[in-house]
Amino acid sequence: MIAERYVARSPEIAARMFEGEMIIMSARDSTIFSLNEVASVIWDAADGSKRLDEIVATRICPAFDVSHDVALADAAQLVDDLVHHGILITSDSPIASSDPQPKATT
Repeated sequence: MIAERYVARSPEIAARMFEGEMIIMSARDSTIFSLNEVASVIWDAADGSKRLDEIVATRICPAFDVSHDVALADAAQLVDDLVHHGILITSDSPIASSDPQPKATT
């Protein structure tokens, strides 16, 4: 189940905050994505040290006043989509990186 997996940003992306939206480009195929506010919170928290269910419980539910079950189901679908496009990666164990994960630039 994706909710119990650790989530990290892919090193194959470029990201920038632009006019309040997170814009991400996949180096894999030059596809550009615009993340909404909730998706941006997940992307920002995806440092490889937290599972998706932890991100939802600590960052999404308190900030957006949504039930854990609803938020987790929506977040899992979003992460699945972003993994499919190479924006996020997931693992059964923490994801270590020798380089810092890409962060948004302003």
